[in-house]
Amino acid sequence: MPRKSSRSRSRSSARPDAALSAVRERIDAVDERIQRLLNERAQLARRVGAAKSRALGATAFYRPEREAQVLRAVRARNRGPLRDEDVVRLFREIMSACLAQQEPLKVAYLGPEATFSQTAVLTHFGHSVRALPLASIDEVFHEVESGAADFGVVPIENSTEGTVNHTLDRFLASSLKICGEVELRIHHHLMGSMNAVGRILRVCAHPQSLAQCRIWLQEHLPQIELIPVASNAEGARRARDERGTAAIAGQTAAEVYGLKVLAAQIEDRADNTTRFLVLGRSLLAPSGQDRTTLLVSVGHTDAPGALYRLLEPLARHRVSMTRIESRPSHRRKWDYVFFIDVDGHAEEPHVARALASLKRRASLFRLLGSYPRAVL
Repeated sequence: MPRKSSRSRSRSSARPDAALSAVRERIDAVDERIQRLLNERAQLARRVGAAKSRALGATAFYRPEREAQVLRAVRARNRGPLRDEDVVRLFREIMSACLAQQEPLKVAYLGPEATFSQTAVLTHFGHSVRALPLASIDEVFHEVESGAADFGVVPIENSTEGTVNHTLDRFLASSLKICGEVELRIHHHLMGSMNAVGRILRVCAHPQSLAQCRIWLQEHLPQIELIPVASNAEGARRARDERGTAAIAGQTAAEVYGLKVLAAQIEDRADNTTRFLVLGRSLLAPSGQDRTTLLVSVGHTDAPGALYRLLEPLARHRVSMTRIESRPSHRRKWDYVFFIDVDGHAEEPHVARALASLKRRASLFRLLGSYPRAVL
């Protein structure tokens, strides 16, 4: 078989290089168009801001219901190859950057840094906000109530371990409204400064995280001391500073505290998810796909059929109740209030009729919020 000449070999090798260069030139052109359109969008956002009074503050420019509608449209028109969650995240950051031109939102959250609550803030608001880590759920509520923060983010429930009761109880004495929700897929990693799991003497983590990894810990570290701490970030700090201490936390904590991931995704359930609430000071207009949260009580919860009579209007008006939790009312012993989630917005006609009827039967009725359901 005749051998190819060196000249023909060089021509054939040049063809792929030329094709690759052409593709790269097209990528550069697309990047240029994307950048031009991003700046055009930012200019339009400025015009929206100019139509509003700056005296109203950052919350005048941020409309959670409008943002939810935009992100749902992004997801609906996505045809790939990028995943829905990737495209939604990109547009969230675009909107966050555009909004920050007016004035960055101040968002309080249950800290410290490198916790899942911080991740929930950035997931919902993007990275162009001022995230304010606070030491307790009480402080998050107080910062938003006082106006020191525009919004707050607190955990409300985990799919494995259930409700965060302190968040519910804080609503009993607060005038704040629920303005949104975040559903965050939780991956727990075992991390430390040591090189091997066999060198671990103790594991520090938030009690919720220890509970969510209970089976894995019993199987792999049955003799190791488990130490509950105030937050996973506190556990990561101790793992950095204490010989023999490991922590359970998210990937961000490993990066912030310079720890090695010794075992990844040790949560007991593959669908382990925590739901967070976004706290604000105002009720929202409908977004089209909403959830409503109520705080209600019936005069005598021990009377036969009392709770049935209270909730019957929901069934009669075909309103789906997705969650109910009872908590002590703190008014007198054995007296309870109920936190109820229903599908729909309080202004939708069938929901409004159901809530009006329920309110007439309740000894206590408060609308905690009608807000967009989590987009992803």
